[in-house]
Amino acid sequence: MTHAVERLLASGRGDRPPEEFRLANAYCVALANTQDSYGTLLRGQGVNFPDGQPVALVLKASAGSASPQRVRGPSFFQTALQQSATDPSIRHFFVGSTDATLTKLIDEVKRRHPNLTIAGSYSPPFAPLSPTYMEDLLAHIRPAEPSIVWVGMGTPKQDFVSAAIVEHLGISSAGVGAAFDFVAGTVREAPLWVQRSGTEWIYRLVQEPQRLWKRYLIGNAQFVHYVVKHALLPERQAVEA
Repeated sequence: MTHAVERLLASGRGDRPPEEFRLANAYCVALANTQDSYGTLLRGQGVNFPDGQPVALVLKASAGSASPQRVRGPSFFQTALQQSATDPSIRHFFVGSTDATLTKLIDEVKRRHPNLTIAGSYSPPFAPLSPTYMEDLLAHIRPAEPSIVWVGMGTPKQDFVSAAIVEHLGISSAGVGAAFDFVAGTVREAPLWVQRSGTEWIYRLVQEPQRLWKRYLIGNAQFVHYVVKHALLPERQAVEA
């Protein structure tokens, strides 16, 4: 978390090149193995951090003591806001969700961090990605001249949007999922002990079963499948050799 936040804020100050920050949970990993376009995105420009305890545990098991630690998206969002609260050179912009949620989000962020510089916000229409959609979104961001753009749209849409922001505007961007709702208070955030236990997905599933059942039940099963497949790959290659 420390490295991720420092890297983002350094890019916001202009001390590092702008880049896309992706927080990859189990669903992201599963999706990257089933959607070629998303898999290509995750292997492309930008940086991936392990969001979700299952991803962090698998990395730890495969990489040992040198493995990266978990970078939970909503915590990344809140920590970066806190650490840049007194730095006027960093201007934050929020994209996604609804106008009502963005209003509550900005009110709460200002309450917590009165000196934080908020460049603006935009709630785009609920529609699939298209050239017209992206032109409209970029046109709302560009005049505000932010140094960091936060995108709360869900996976994989937010990562494609973040990549376009970096590519076309030269501004660092990060997709942080439900972070806007948590800070705005429109969705209850899991207690800290639940976050640390690796069972936050169950907490979220109970809150929004109709929207999240496929993501967590099918996505988690696919994640386990690909982890096992990857773990057995070296053995298969040795047998074939």
